[in-house]
Order: sequence, then structure tokens, then C-alpha cells
Amino acid sequence: MTIKNLWWKLRSLFILSAAVILPLFSPLNHAESIKIGVVNTEKILRESIPALNAQQRIDQEFIPRDAEIKEMAQQAKTLQEKLEKKGANLNETDRRELERELANLSRNYQRAQRQMREDLTVRQNEEYGAILELTDKAIHYIAEKENYDLILQLQDSVYRSQRIDITDQVIETLNTKKGKNSIQP
Repeated sequence: MTIKNLWWKLRSLFILSAAVILPLFSPLNHAESIKIGVVNTEKILRESIPALNAQQRIDQEFIPRDAEIKEMAQQAKTLQEKLEKKGANLNETDRRELERELANLSRNYQRAQRQMREDLTVRQNEEYGAILELTDKAIHYIAEKENYDLILQLQDSVYRSQRIDITDQVIETLNTKKGKNSIQP
């Protein structure tokens, strides 16, 4: 065996050994895997028990005001029909009085409707804010319990795997009494 052949064999053995041993010391092999989750907040606000209960509370709170507004609409309709049927037969003063009454009722109706929409929006935002706080606590609870490194809120994502979607798990945590007790400070 010549020195040149021995040199090539040693060199080949060294390269082969390096190819086998170096990957063992690579930081990629020793790095822990990253665990990522995704949450669909809209689904939580639609399907969780706290969200459904909040919607029921809001509905019950606004039923009386909605009934008042519907009554105003019915009064305006009745007044409008009266004006159409008897308007031609009424004297000028009575007809103008009826028209003024209808205009006032219409303004009051529109004002009440606008005010109710604004109040409803404020109440929904209050309730949804409280639910989102609970949701945030549930997400933190799940993240710590299951060692998540990153949990993202689902926005207009093009693609996501179902295995990283933890929305149902968050809803389950919110829905269980145990979950509520364990996520509250």
C-alpha cells in the first residue's frame, strides 16, 4: 500500500466519521420542538357558554325597549293610515295637526331606534370584552398546561392545520366549571 492510498483511505474515513458524528452535535437536533396553536375568536364568541349566556342577557335587557319601538312603529302606521283615509275629509287645521303628530312620532321612533342600536352596541362590546378576558385566561391556562410556545389568534389565514387549532379546547375550558375556577386569578 502506498502512502498516497493510505492518505486517501484515512481522508475518506475522516470524512465519513465527520458525516456521522457532526450531526449529533448539531443545535437543530438538540433544540426542542416548537409547539404552536391557533384560536378562532369568532367561533368562541358564537359557541361558548359564556358568550351564549351574555347574548341571552343582552336580549332580555333589550326586549322592553324593542317592544316600545315596535309600539311606536304601529302607532305611526295607524296614524299614517288614518291620515290617508280621512285626510281629504278633514279640515286644514286637523289635517296639519295629524301630520305634525305623525312627524313627531316618526322623529321619536327614529331617535329611539338609533339610541337602542347605540346602547346595544355598547352592551355587546362590554359583554364581549369580558368574554375575551376569560378567553385570554383560558388560552394562558392551556398554553402553560400543555407547554405551547406560541398561540395565535386566527385572522384571515390562508391555511391552518386542524392539529394546531385549539379553539374547541378553549371553548371546552370556558364551558367547564373546573376550567372557569382554574383560569380565574
